Amino acid sequence: MIRSVVIVGGGTAGWMTASYLKEAFADRIDVTLVESAAVSRIGVGEATFSTIRHFFDYLGLDEADWLPKCAGGYKLGIRFENWDGDGGHFYHPFERLRMVDGFSLADWWLELGDRGRPMDRSVFLTTALSEAKRSPRMLDGTLFAAGLDGSLGRSTLDEQRAQFPYAYHFDADKVARYLADHATGRGVRHVIDSVEQVVQDQRGWISEVRTAEHGSLHGDLFIDCTGFRALLIDKTLGTRFESFEDVLPNNRAVALRVPRETESDMAPYTKATAMNAGWMWTIPLFRRDGNGYVYSDRFISPEDAERELRDAVAPGRDDLEANHIRMRIGRHTHSWVKNCVAIGLSSAFVEPLESTGIFFIQHAVEQLVKHFPDETFDERQTAAYNTRIGNAVDGVKEFLALHYRAARRDDTPYWKEAKVRAVPEGLAARMELAGSRLLDEETIYPHYHGFESYSWNAMSVGLGLRPRRPHPALKHIDPTRALAEFARIEAEAKAMVAALPSCHEYLASIND
Repeated sequence: MIRSVVIVGGGTAGWMTASYLKEAFADRIDVTLVESAAVSRIGVGEATFSTIRHFFDYLGLDEADWLPKCAGGYKLGIRFENWDGDGGHFYHPFERLRMVDGFSLADWWLELGDRGRPMDRSVFLTTALSEAKRSPRMLDGTLFAAGLDGSLGRSTLDEQRAQFPYAYHFDADKVARYLADHATGRGVRHVIDSVEQVVQDQRGWISEVRTAEHGSLHGDLFIDCTGFRALLIDKTLGTRFESFEDVLPNNRAVALRVPRETESDMAPYTKATAMNAGWMWTIPLFRRDGNGYVYSDRFISPEDAERELRDAVAPGRDDLEANHIRMRIGRHTHSWVKNCVAIGLSSAFVEPLESTGIFFIQHAVEQLVKHFPDETFDERQTAAYNTRIGNAVDGVKEFLALHYRAARRDDTPYWKEAKVRAVPEGLAARMELAGSRLLDEETIYPHYHGFESYSWNAMSVGLGLRPRRPHPALKHIDPTRALAEFARIEAEAKAMVAALPSCHEYLASIND
């Protein structure tokens, strides 16, 4: 029986893992987390998926309590700017497409829509809330989407039935500290020390980690949350890493934390702005914005990237410290090897576009609980875990590759190369199909990776890759119900914009 788990590394990955395991297994498992005070954190994982709600509800944490303590804000989706090279924008929201007579409203938009009004503004409600910078909650705390509120309890990603309409922005360092307090209060042992040696037994399995001041920490199962260093899975066990650099272009980022001068201008969305050699994120937190430039150092130097970022988001603020990050894009072929499981950046990373980093952590720790071993470490369980983790990462890789390949920009060397980069075989077929019909759950990437067909269609149409003609069947179906649904969305949007407070107004009310 597995009785003790040692987590090496803190940060968001370490403390999400520790708190989740302790919630799942309580005192039946001893959990120790060791982290060095000398190791710096990446600290820029500030945007999430809407599925993160399952994680906090599983721990029994109330949004109104934890969100203000983590400088949190709301995220209704992502606003993509200038991916056409002409300053245009579109939204990728957290909202499933409505259906009319067996066809999605996006299909009906292709048949009936006003071409002067883009698809995302016609078929989604939350785009109007984003444009008006509205909170998804009323001042009394009720959610604008009736029937979706309330705690999910101890539910997992596998149990998601309805699409929750928002995710969060937050300060990743503050979330890690909040979860550290929560986890240690429930019995997780916290050791602040440097790991000086990882000891393996005669089989090559990890038996202990030796620290500078606390001696040896023994465990049955070891979790590698050491970030890009991958101290256990890579440096110790030598697990092969599969690079995605042939498919995804970026390998570096530079980040700035910028105080926001006008609080009322706080947006409820992440902004992803295409730049000359990559793209720039803007993530609104309660009292500041997180900004970063994700780029390829083949096309711009770190110094020039920092200068371009400062000019865009913080002109004249040379006092703000820039955080330069080298990104290792790809995944280990196996995230679970022997008695070691890598979670977070030590397992995989596919760059910050679409905010998948924290989703990967949540998915991994949920799957670890579902595949938790006994003393035999059944190889079939380990293989099943590795397959699920690998499938999810590969699916996100494919989805992100769509962004670069389908974008209409080709005005710089960076964007010209994006058009000739390698494309996963499955994606090539999907992009070909997307020129004839909208994708559905049967034709998107087939394994669970966090994105549904509405996401694939929002991105492909927004980027300019859409069917050359509407679905032929719709010419033979009475459009009355579809026209009524378009009118209903427009009316609901107007009513919600009028009724909801601004994003900042609501968050200020829970931060008092």
